[in-house]
Amino acid sequence: MPSQSASGSSTPIGQLTRMAYPPAEWELLIDLPARVMIAATSAEPHSPSQTVSEGLAGMEAIAAGRASDSDLVRAVVAAIYSRSEDDQPAAEEFTDRAAALAGVLAACGAVTRVLSARADPADSAAYRQWLQHIAARVRGATRAGRVPGPGRERFGADERRFVADLGAALNL
Repeated sequence: MPSQSASGSSTPIGQLTRMAYPPAEWELLIDLPARVMIAATSAEPHSPSQTVSEGLAGMEAIAAGRASDSDLVRAVVAAIYSRSEDDQPAAEEFTDRAAALAGVLAACGAVTRVLSARADPADSAAYRQWLQHIAARVRGATRAGRVPGPGRERFGADERRFVADLGAALNL
């Protein structure tokens, strides 16, 4: 839905949303969903086929942001999908899983502060909940791939800790 600028020209809401953030903050907003997805798939080691299922679930959760009521979430999804292949972030290999997960959680804390300072409270909440939803969808794919038995839980301690820490970093 276009908005009228002061000069009378029509500007898409996504572009207005992007203009509200300095480039480094905007990049953080559009890179973080994929980083959360990767972190959620990496919270505990899994088989390659399980990791693929988790990644697909995470990508579906990112794409689901297109239907969000939030202008910010929709603008971020549009920016993610409008990137050329050359502009796509490189897939992260977590050689030091603990440090990588801590880095993603720190980025979530930073984005929470950015949103608190710049975003409409409803957009801020929607974006942070969307990130949590991405991790939950990955976790749901994890759950679907495991068959609990005596002494075996559906989720490991590291997965539970990551989800709890993510919620704390996002102030949810």
